[in-house]
Amino acid sequence: MGTREIHHCSICGTCYQVQLHHVAFRSRAPLLKNIRLNFKYLCNKHHQGKNGPHKNRYVDLTYKLELQDKLFELFSKDFYSEKEIQELLNTTSSTAKKICKKLRSYKDGYSSKELVKRLMGDRIYTQEELEEVEYEDPWEGVLK
Repeated sequence: MGTREIHHCSICGTCYQVQLHHVAFRSRAPLLKNIRLNFKYLCNKHHQGKNGPHKNRYVDLTYKLELQDKLFELFSKDFYSEKEIQELLNTTSSTAKKICKKLRSYKDGYSSKELVKRLMGDRIYTQEELEEVEYEDPWEGVLK
């Protein structure tokens, strides 16, 4: 019998009732559904509670901006080949093909900016969106 990996909430550290949260929702960004970079482990309170990403737009946008920043860091060159995309995302060749299918291919490969936009569900999130959200910052005055 194999051992099961124990996950901890990335907010409070508990290992009780920890759930897998897809930062970019599977319905909006299906290409990221099996990409570990898109995973955030959260306890029930921090996943489904009032300050969780499903009920607090501020938290949701914060997580999406963090993911987007990680993708821009990961894809820091201007262009990438399909094979490089596969390796950097640690995914299968069929998933890499799906990712690249609707991207324009340039002579140097696929544009990192277009790639990140495609991965994020065909949009780029901005800090201004976060600032416009009316929800109170649940982390105000708390060390992140």
